[in-house]
Amino acid sequence: MKTRFLKIAAAAALTAAALSPAAMAQDVTLKVHHFLPASSFAQTLLIQPWCDKIAKESNNKMKCQIYPSMQLGGSPPQLFEQARDGVADVIWTLPGYTAGRFPSIEVFELPFMMQSPEATSKALWDYVDQYAKAEFKDVKPLAFHVHGDGVFHMTNKPIRTAADLKGLKLRAPTRTTNKFIALLGGTPVSMPVPQVGDALSKGVIDGAVVPYEVVPAVKIQELVKFHSETDPAEPAFYTATFVFAMNQAKYDSLTPDLKKIIDNNSGQALSGMAGKAFLQADVEGKKMTTKNTTNVISKSELENWKKIGQPLTDDWVADMNSKGKNGKQMLDGAKALIAKYSGGK
Repeated sequence: MKTRFLKIAAAAALTAAALSPAAMAQDVTLKVHHFLPASSFAQTLLIQPWCDKIAKESNNKMKCQIYPSMQLGGSPPQLFEQARDGVADVIWTLPGYTAGRFPSIEVFELPFMMQSPEATSKALWDYVDQYAKAEFKDVKPLAFHVHGDGVFHMTNKPIRTAADLKGLKLRAPTRTTNKFIALLGGTPVSMPVPQVGDALSKGVIDGAVVPYEVVPAVKIQELVKFHSETDPAEPAFYTATFVFAMNQAKYDSLTPDLKKIIDNNSGQALSGMAGKAFLQADVEGKKMTTKNTTNVISKSELENWKKIGQPLTDDWVADMNSKGKNGKQMLDGAKALIAKYSGGK
């Protein structure tokens, strides 16, 4: 009887141990989905380091399984929905791929808004917190950021003035940039980055506007002959916004200690780091274009472009006003935040 009692007690103790919070806490694997190759700077400089950091801080209780190149299915414009619906646990994408869905943050995609990707990315995080939370209520944002200066990558001739764009078909990432290219005299063609290589090789487009960091992912240096930059002393003629976001239900399911690790590795600091990483990636991407011809569009020409692009800013303010918001206040707020993190420049 005594032996039987001891066996029952031992079994009960084992059951209790198995039901304890520590034992019930399971290792977590986050499915991370994005649209660029595994070799892309987005993965090697942002996504993978983030995953490595949360794994280290959680003693490998929380890890990532990264799915590049849309390996979980769907198309780049569907990534935000995948994070919302739990198809993926974490995604990295451009809000601009779903035109008009995130109008408040398009202020950062207006012509000549961005000069420092790091400062502008920090500003973007704060701006969303102040003005655009509702647009991202269906996910848990981890970071918002922008990339470095946009560059014209052309197959047959460089761009020196707006007149050089006449009659040319150019890929652009967002509806704002599409409108700007049209105002400058070109014919915009909207498409996600993964389609750019095929479109260039088949002559569907005459060029593409992307930052240098995209070059290796698409092998742009092999598909074009000319790279036209804007004067580096001037703000970029365009930039695009990005979101790194998590499925809210997945975050809510984490234990408090794992939630804390996510919280400690998201926000303004991560946003700024992402902007800085993409600037570093531009330097690396540009190195791959040395066999081609590069020119710089002059400051005097860009002054003309600023005048041409002003209606886009006016239209954005009017659009915000029509939605019951204060467009001028939002525009001024974005500029003030950029100035704040740029050291008041």
